[in-house]
Amino acid sequence: MIFSKHLNSGAGLLLLASTAACSGRGDTIQARAAAPLDSATASRTMPAPDPQMQAVLTQLAALDPRPIPQLSAREARKQPTPADAVKALLKKQGKGTRPERVGSVVNRTISSGGASIPIRIYTPAGPGPFPVVVYYHGGGWVIADLDTYDASPRALSNLANAVVVSSHYRQAPEHKFPAAHEDAFAAYRWVLANAKSLKGDSSKVAVAGESAGGNLAAAVSMMARGSGAQMPAYQVLVYPIAGFDTNTPSYRENAAAKPLDRPMMQWFFKQYLRTPEDGKNPMIDLVHADLKGLPAATVITAEIDPLRSEGKALADAMRAAGVEVDYRNYEGSAHEFFGMGALLDDAKAAQQQAAAGLKKGFGLNR
Repeated sequence: MIFSKHLNSGAGLLLLASTAACSGRGDTIQARAAAPLDSATASRTMPAPDPQMQAVLTQLAALDPRPIPQLSAREARKQPTPADAVKALLKKQGKGTRPERVGSVVNRTISSGGASIPIRIYTPAGPGPFPVVVYYHGGGWVIADLDTYDASPRALSNLANAVVVSSHYRQAPEHKFPAAHEDAFAAYRWVLANAKSLKGDSSKVAVAGESAGGNLAAAVSMMARGSGAQMPAYQVLVYPIAGFDTNTPSYRENAAAKPLDRPMMQWFFKQYLRTPEDGKNPMIDLVHADLKGLPAATVITAEIDPLRSEGKALADAMRAAGVEVDYRNYEGSAHEFFGMGALLDDAKAAQQQAAAGLKKGFGLNR
């Protein structure tokens, strides 16, 4: 059963969730065309990180994270993260580790799918009303939370002078596809309905996300189009998961990359998807989805990232569908670099790029 068949009514997501057959075993999922690639080949073809990125990767390795594919989801959620590596490296360099200051930061919850979903609201100083960005964090729909991805929404709030609502979502394997997608759309609709109380402008609401969150942001735009809801003003898609094919050029080139490698992505798919057919769903396989009529977008990829090829393919497909796209690949940077503005020049540049796109989408830089 395909999402697009049910997107013409507001009840589409609930209908899919209640009628589709679910697989109770994540180990039945196999990512498409996952040809083997030995580590020696990977080490010969993988691009080299720039010195700033290498310092973070070296620090991450020093934290000794266990290989995610060998763990349960519960164990994986306890492993050191790239955000932990950034804090540790800042300490080593004698720099402060306090989060970037924002006017105010408030934690709340919303309801979706019978669950209580944490959100975090970052608001600039001043009376407003401000444009609003609904932000979705990464983690393969399985790991990470609002704390792991705290730096990115802070930067976007300051640079775009916008309220940023960072939304969590139900995670796999406890909650299979399309749970995270349902929650992402619920958060977007909640923001539309409550923007005024957040000092926000409900006519200027954009979506943004990293990795799995980039997938969710693009999917929310598709769900808004299909359900007749207000379309996002803009999309920021940072190294989005845009397909199910783990044999693309960048998957092969970066099969052993850190912090994200091909086995991790295959593990994420196993946790979240119910059957291999879900991998063909347009909400997962964005590259081959109907992209016509979607909002203009900034698409950002990293050179040292299995997701690079599909991110570029998504940008190309969006352009072919008539969507305005600002695309850039950051060479020498790895997956997760976007939130590392405290250490990486590329992260600062990418955040500026994203903020410029948002301002353009909000009509604020004319």
